[in-house]
Amino acid sequence: MSLEDTEGCDSEESNKHPSADMDYKYEDLHSRPSITPDSEIPEDLLSLFHSFGYDCGRKGNLQLLDDRTLIFIAGNLLVLLDVSTKEQRYIRSCSGGGIGAIMAHPSKEYFAVAEKGNQPNIIVYEYPSLQPCRILRGGTERAYTCVDFSRDGSLLASVGSAPDYMLTVWDWMQEKITLNCKATSQEVYRVSFSPYNPELLTTSGYEHIKFWRMVNTFTGLKLQGLMGHFGKTQATDIEGFVELPDGKMVSGSDWGNLLLWDGNAIEVEICCKGGQNCHAGMVQPFSLENGELMTFGSDGAVRVWNVESIDTADNDHNSNRLEIEPINETLLGHNVCLSSVVKSSLPYSCLWFAQDSSGAIWKLDLSFSNTAPDPECLFSFHAGSIQGLDVSCKSHLMATTTLDCSVKVFDFLARRELSSIRFSQGGTAVIWAPLSVNQSGGLLVTGYEDGLVRLLELYDPQRLHVDTGPSPEGEAKLRLKQAFKPHNAPVTAVAYDRNGEILATGSSDSTVFFFTVGEKYNPIGFIYVPGPVQALEWSPHSHHESRLLILCQSGHVVEVGSPDSEASRPTKTFLMPDLPSRSFRFRSIKSRIKREEEIARRQAMKEKKREREERPKESKQLDAEQEKEDELPANYIPDTPSPIYCGFYSQPGQFWLSMGGFDSGFLYHCKFSENQDQDPEQRQDEPFDFRPVHNTEDDPIRSVSFSSNRQLMFCGMQSGSIRVYPLQPGDQHLTSMQAFWALSVHDNQYGHVRHIRCGYDDHFVLTAGEDGNIFSFSLLKPEELQKSPQRRAKVPLPRVGLENEESAQDIENPAACSLETNKQNRLRQEAEQRKAAKRKKLAELRKKYEEVLRVNQGLPEQFRLKPQELELTPFFREQAERMRAQQERQIRKQLAWEEERSKIALSKMQDLIGQQVKRLSRAAEKAEKARAEMEKRQQEWDQLYAELSNMNHEDPQDVQAILEVKENLGDLKLKSEFAVPKHLRMNAERKEAELIDLEQNIHRKKTEMNGWIVALRDSKVRLVSQLRAQAQEVQKVQQHLAAHLHRPLPALPTILPEETPEKKLQYNKVILERYRILKEQRSRTLGQEERDGATSVLEQLEKEMEGEGERGEEVAPSLSASSTTIEEDTAVEEEAELTELEEQLRKEDEIRLLYKQDSLLEQMDDWVLQFDAELMLLRHNKVRLDCELAQAELHQLTLWQELQIHKEFQTREDSLQEELNRCMEGENSITSKLGECNEQLELKQRDIAQLQERKTTLIAAFQASLGKTNKFKEFLTQVFKKKIKRINKEETENEEEEEDCDEYSNEYIDEDDEDEDALDSVCPEGCQQELFEHTLQLREHRLDLEELLAKEKKSAKALKFQCDSLTQKQGSVKSKRKAAEDNVELVYREKQQKINDLDVVVTLRLSQIEYVTNGSLPSDLSSALLVDRAELKRLQERVKQLQVEVCKEKDLYYEAHREYNKLVKEHKDLDAKHQELEHGKQVMRKSGMQMELEALQQTERRVEELKQKRRRQEIAHAKDTKQWKAKEEEARDALMLKIRRNTELLRMQKSLLEEKQKLDHEIDAKLKKTSARTRDCRRQENQKQIRRLQELVKKQAQQAEDLRRQIYLLTRKGAHVPIPSGEGWIPIALDQMLPGFVPPSPAHVQLPLLQERRPPAKVQLPPVRGRMPPHQVRLPPAQVRLPSIQDQIPPGQVQMLSVQDQMVPGQSQTLSVQGTAVVVLDQSSKEQVKTGS
Repeated sequence: MSLEDTEGCDSEESNKHPSADMDYKYEDLHSRPSITPDSEIPEDLLSLFHSFGYDCGRKGNLQLLDDRTLIFIAGNLLVLLDVSTKEQRYIRSCSGGGIGAIMAHPSKEYFAVAEKGNQPNIIVYEYPSLQPCRILRGGTERAYTCVDFSRDGSLLASVGSAPDYMLTVWDWMQEKITLNCKATSQEVYRVSFSPYNPELLTTSGYEHIKFWRMVNTFTGLKLQGLMGHFGKTQATDIEGFVELPDGKMVSGSDWGNLLLWDGNAIEVEICCKGGQNCHAGMVQPFSLENGELMTFGSDGAVRVWNVESIDTADNDHNSNRLEIEPINETLLGHNVCLSSVVKSSLPYSCLWFAQDSSGAIWKLDLSFSNTAPDPECLFSFHAGSIQGLDVSCKSHLMATTTLDCSVKVFDFLARRELSSIRFSQGGTAVIWAPLSVNQSGGLLVTGYEDGLVRLLELYDPQRLHVDTGPSPEGEAKLRLKQAFKPHNAPVTAVAYDRNGEILATGSSDSTVFFFTVGEKYNPIGFIYVPGPVQALEWSPHSHHESRLLILCQSGHVVEVGSPDSEASRPTKTFLMPDLPSRSFRFRSIKSRIKREEEIARRQAMKEKKREREERPKESKQLDAEQEKEDELPANYIPDTPSPIYCGFYSQPGQFWLSMGGFDSGFLYHCKFSENQDQDPEQRQDEPFDFRPVHNTEDDPIRSVSFSSNRQLMFCGMQSGSIRVYPLQPGDQHLTSMQAFWALSVHDNQYGHVRHIRCGYDDHFVLTAGEDGNIFSFSLLKPEELQKSPQRRAKVPLPRVGLENEESAQDIENPAACSLETNKQNRLRQEAEQRKAAKRKKLAELRKKYEEVLRVNQGLPEQFRLKPQELELTPFFREQAERMRAQQERQIRKQLAWEEERSKIALSKMQDLIGQQVKRLSRAAEKAEKARAEMEKRQQEWDQLYAELSNMNHEDPQDVQAILEVKENLGDLKLKSEFAVPKHLRMNAERKEAELIDLEQNIHRKKTEMNGWIVALRDSKVRLVSQLRAQAQEVQKVQQHLAAHLHRPLPALPTILPEETPEKKLQYNKVILERYRILKEQRSRTLGQEERDGATSVLEQLEKEMEGEGERGEEVAPSLSASSTTIEEDTAVEEEAELTELEEQLRKEDEIRLLYKQDSLLEQMDDWVLQFDAELMLLRHNKVRLDCELAQAELHQLTLWQELQIHKEFQTREDSLQEELNRCMEGENSITSKLGECNEQLELKQRDIAQLQERKTTLIAAFQASLGKTNKFKEFLTQVFKKKIKRINKEETENEEEEEDCDEYSNEYIDEDDEDEDALDSVCPEGCQQELFEHTLQLREHRLDLEELLAKEKKSAKALKFQCDSLTQKQGSVKSKRKAAEDNVELVYREKQQKINDLDVVVTLRLSQIEYVTNGSLPSDLSSALLVDRAELKRLQERVKQLQVEVCKEKDLYYEAHREYNKLVKEHKDLDAKHQELEHGKQVMRKSGMQMELEALQQTERRVEELKQKRRRQEIAHAKDTKQWKAKEEEARDALMLKIRRNTELLRMQKSLLEEKQKLDHEIDAKLKKTSARTRDCRRQENQKQIRRLQELVKKQAQQAEDLRRQIYLLTRKGAHVPIPSGEGWIPIALDQMLPGFVPPSPAHVQLPLLQERRPPAKVQLPPVRGRMPPHQVRLPPAQVRLPSIQDQIPPGQVQMLSVQDQMVPGQSQTLSVQGTAVVVLDQSSKEQVKTGS
């Protein structure tokens, strides 16, 4: 490298580091608290203590500065997080408006912080000093969204947000804008420089990607953008992309696939196999590492893709998609969403840090090796807006909850998280129970978005008294105590009353629920409020009554009294309508306040004008005009009330409100009106006082909190800042609210401070914002805080007996019903049950009424009641008719317009349909014709395909015939060659199970029949009793009838004793007494001779009981008959004494009684007939069951016989099956081994193919290095292809030394071989030394490849041998398995044969037997055949079909025979014609050739066409030749120019040599003029140096000789030249030689072997005296360029490089060497100098 190049490099290095002239200090730049002027508020009132949050939803919010320091944005802070110690350092925003984006410099020495605000800046900080070094101004108007450094770090790109979306390229070192233009009109998510071309940039964002290029135009350097076109692909947001080495771009999409961009268009969409998406969701960050593309998705997956497969992707024109599979992948979890990743700065590191949008920072090892550790979650935070925050009343504990379904508890004194618990739904509110509720301070109440409220206990698990088991982990634990659901919408507020007796919960469903506080929280009731609940505030202890202030988002405020928990409540609902309440609806007064302020201002101006009466007239006229132009602001009241953000009590009935929207900028003092009769929705209440809040027109107060003594009021603002107002004690009217202390903390755009709390001891203030950040501030000074003895918060102790309690039951279903809904559902169910009971009763009444109507209809017409008489009252009917008519009229009125519209639409639709029908009919005709043509064409194609015949084609007719044969083949199990499938084979176990099933079925059938018989017997008993009762009724009727009108009673059935056998076991006291008497009588008569008389006594007792029953049955009819006769007699006697009226009445009674007698007797007959029918049916079923049972018993016998046969063969089958299983296992193992071996063999074959390709590439590289006109091509080819014996690299050093000695002793055995080796080992004259060395290196590579190839082939051969042996084993094992299967099949066939020999009984009817002889059934049916009737019918039909088929086959045969005869005749004719042609050919050979005229003409035309083609080609070739000649002339001219230039250079070299000679003469002359004394001293010193150097030269000459010998020996084996390290070698640095020393020539400079690529080593050459012959290149006197050394030398090798340039004597030269090299300085001398520099 020359001196100028070195200086240029130094200047470039200086540009990369900022100069010290721009001196910035962080203390002078960062934002500070704003304090009201002239106030005594100290600047350090609050000091930042710790940050507990992480804005994980921000894009690209994670960067890495070194291997242990991460940086991310937290509101107005930049947090530097130490990964190992978890310590935090902070950098505040300089503008106070927030931070938009961050980016680390590629060198990790700087990082850029792009801020937000009005005209924000980009500040570049140094690391690790954390001092600002550059400030970039004027890049955008409002905020920066993304920044990026170029690959070399010299440029910085930034993109602004709305409204300008400005893309700016900075020369950040100089604080200058290089280029800028508007990026787009949509939001931009990312900007990035190209890693391969610094002039290219890419931006992406909302549904766009844009490609930028820096181009030089006639007006200067410009940015040109090219918008990406999605084409057929759906437009998508693009958050991540990466550029490939060839300029293509890969980006993500919303649906998870990758998009490959070529230019500004999508070349292909990349997805997984089967059309599955690459990721489930957005693909955000990308990384290109070592030829592999890594994608990080929002599904928590990291996948690695082959870049080459993606880069060379070619789309499918049909789908525009490419399906590939990832190489590697890992899944972090299902709730992980990766949005940003950074790689560790350590070299060769595979560690990555990932930003999880679900609230975590991960540490990933993406080496995908077997030893890689699992992904590690370093830090976990809340994800999203902080919905709830509260502090403990007893310790430095803080509880938070968000919509990420987690509740966390922090020790903000120790800056750590203590415990966390997750549920199925997100949290929306949290409160810490006061000490009056829980003395330990460990109870939390949390509300959730599904309306659920949970009570959580916090305790120290180490203090639990657990008898057994390991001690619990952690310092704190949260446990569910109770869960209930009072609301159907998110819970927005939770509050305890001042006494801790009642808990109130508010929700966005406009309800407030109250609960009693105790060991278990019980519901009291709820009330409705006018709008969604924003906050709940109980009155303080200073108020007389306990009341609840409810703030609604709709602008309403409601105050209710504390409900009485002991009062009785309605049981139907939890609603408390009688709870006393007062309401307030805010009415805006802001416009009136502004108007009054403007009037007061103008009045003050008028007073000032009166004092300035002597002012010039012009100024007065100007003021008058201005006064006329300005108008007073009008009174404006918004239609929709402004939302209420927060509020608090001041006095009983009075409260302060902070409003949003139009009414922001004031605190309003309000009170409830005395008149509360008006509807709350129609009220218009105005505040009676207000307090203006400075600079809050667009920044209202979102949350308010007070210190314990209420002397500090903390306000959380919408802009993310906090304010502290000092107050006077007891100042309820906020008159002292003047001065304030303010600081921007959270994000200024979306970091609204929703919660601000003060610690229990007023030492800390905690804030939570919608940006997900949580900050703690200290009210103490740092030194006071350090003196505090307490370093951590106290965790509450567990309750007594907590370890024995079971965990409370949680409500996990989000759709679960609320308390009110559950109660209403219960009431609804009870009401439905009552309705069902009423309906049932009405149905019974309706049934009775229908029965009355039926009976009335059956009466004679003169006795029937009219419908009017059946009506109890006509009022109900008339009312129902009126209601029906009214409803009908109302419905008709409602549907009148719809009816008319429908009629008109119907008429229009009919006309339209008529027209459509006509068009459709014509279209249908055309379609039918087209379809017919298509079907015809399809049939033709089908027929054509059917006629095709190839190896895979099957004739449809043959297929159909095979199907018919299979259908008609019959039962295959009866065929001897049929093999039963394994799943259908029967064994002893299955047969036994079948037999058991049959027995159970028989038992079930018998049990069912017995049940039917018993049921019929019971119906008979009921029938007998009914008939007797009916007979008594008939007798009663007949008592009032004449004897001749009596109809005989039917015979009553009796119940026989055998019909009720169970009654034999029934007894009573009378039977027992009778049994005792009979037994005593029996014992007296027979005495002690017979002891077995108990049986006869029982029989006698049974006979007596039967006799009594028969006598009773006989007596009853007789009695009835006698009574009947008595009645007849009395009736006859009385008949004579009746009057005419009595006679008419008697006749009417007689008719009625006759009807009743007939109906009763008919009913008895019907009952008897019905029973008889049931009895006949039961008999029929009994007979059929007897047949089935007989068949089942016969089948059971057959099954038992089959079971015995199965048991007989079971032992043989089991042994053969075991043998078959062993064979199958052996076959499977051999098959798996064979598969593995084949896979290994394929891999080896691939490796061999790769090695062969590498060898081919090596040979091609060698041929390319030779060129076409190298005269040493044959020699170098011989050297390259020479086969030499190589040293085994695995030998030890001792073996190498012994082998070297042996070779050295035998080196002169064969001089011819040595000469031949020497010829190949020494570069011939005229050949380039570099080319020769390169050939030797390629030969070494070739030999290495051949050795590897031999090893791979050897291993492949071994694998092949192993595969062959396994294949042989597999064949033998298959044969054994086949033999075992055959044995099993043989045994099974033998068993089946025995089973088939069993006799099976079949029951047939006579009608089923058609085997008759001479009209009678033969006695022997052994020769008969049993066939199914349907099968017989099918066979008969098949016979007819076969007859038809035989006729067809005969016809086909005759036709084929005729065709055969025709073909035979044609064959004979063709043979005769062939013989004639052969004879003609022989004649033509002898006498001449015959040719057709047409063929000759065609040949001539073909010849002419070829001639024309040849002429056209000659013309084209002539043009090409002319072009090539022109190119040759141009090349010759260029060569001549180069020759002339070289000649001029030689001339210049000659002139320089002449000048050099003159200068040498002048130097010699000057040296002669020096004094003799000086010459003597110098001569003595030179002689000493010469003697010393001569000794050194001798030693080095000896070393050179040793080196030549070793080189000679080693070149015979093709190894590298080792560095000699023995004695006699003295390393001397060339730059340490004495001035004036003339080095021997050639001088060798040997550098150490390099094992890797290193930066160029600088070698200082000594001054050169003497002259070197001119050679080719002439350089300036003060410079030496060594072109052969400037090239990079491969590591670990030695090369000889010659310096053939002119060197100026007496000057030091600079030489840059890469690798190990020997530099020849002079060709005339044979001495060598060894150096180790």
